[in-house]
Amino acid sequence: MKKTRRPVVAGYFYPGSREKLVEAIEWSFKHSLGPGDLPKLSHERKRGIIGYVVPHAGYIYSGPIAAHAYYDMAMHGTPETVIIIGTNHTGVGKPVSVYPEGVWETPLGVLQVDSELAKAITEQSELADLDTYAHLDEHSVEVQLPFLQYIYGEKLKLLPIVMGVHTPEAARDLASAIINSARKLNRDIIVLSSSDFNHYEPHEVTVDKDMLAISKILELSSEEFYRVMLEKDISICGPGGVMTLIEITKHLNGHAVLLKHATSGDTGGDKTAVVGYASIKFYL
Repeated sequence: MKKTRRPVVAGYFYPGSREKLVEAIEWSFKHSLGPGDLPKLSHERKRGIIGYVVPHAGYIYSGPIAAHAYYDMAMHGTPETVIIIGTNHTGVGKPVSVYPEGVWETPLGVLQVDSELAKAITEQSELADLDTYAHLDEHSVEVQLPFLQYIYGEKLKLLPIVMGVHTPEAARDLASAIINSARKLNRDIIVLSSSDFNHYEPHEVTVDKDMLAISKILELSSEEFYRVMLEKDISICGPGGVMTLIEITKHLNGHAVLLKHATSGDTGGDKTAVVGYASIKFYL
C-alpha cells in the first residue's frame, strides 16, 4: 500500500471540499488580478518551460497571482513530473528534504510521487536527503497541488522538495542535482519554486522591496538577489527555491520574465501590512 500524505491546510489555505475548491481555483483564474479566463491545456507538449516562481498563501490572497503561472503552464502541455520546491516553515526534518515515495492527497484526488527522480536527486546532491518529516505540516508544497490537479488531473507525477537552507551554495547544489538527474533519467520536468515575497509591511514599502528583488531574479543573479534580500531586509520566505530556479535557468542559458506581481492589499483591501506575491516564468 502506497504511503499517503494527507492534506494539512485544506479548509484553511484553500477550501476543504471538492466543489468549493474548484470554485476557488476558477475564481482565481477569472479574478481581475488573475489571467481573466480559465486555463486551456494544450494536447501537444511544447518544450521550453523551465519553471515558475509561484506564491503559496491562502487562495483568497494569492490565488489570482498564482493563477498566472498555471495559466501559462497549461498552454505548454503536460510534463512528466513537476518538482515543487517549498520552504521549511516548521524547522522539522532534513535541511534539504526530498519526499521519497507514495502519493499526496487533496480534495481533488491524489498525485503520485516520482520516487525514481527523488532517489536520483539525493544521490547527485551533497545536501539533499530522502525525508518525510519536513513535509508533515508544511503548506508551501501542498497549496500548489490543487491548481495542478485542476489542470492535469492525475496525468503527471509530483516531486516535493522542502528547503531549510537558503543560500546560493545550497541552490547551486540542488540545481545541479536536478539537472543531472533529469538528464540521466530522460525526465521531462517543470520546476516550481513556492515562495511569497516581502511580509507585513505597508503596501508601498512591499512593492518597492519586491520589485528590487524581482529585478535581480530577472537578471538571473543569485548572488545579487541574495545580497539585496539581506541588505534591504526583504522577508522572502522561499529564497532557496527561487535561487535554485535561477541556477537551473542560467545553466540552460534561459531567461526569466515577470508574469504578475501584487500584494495581499490588492486582493484583500487592507494595505497597512501586506504580503507580496509574484508569478515569474523561466524559459528557454
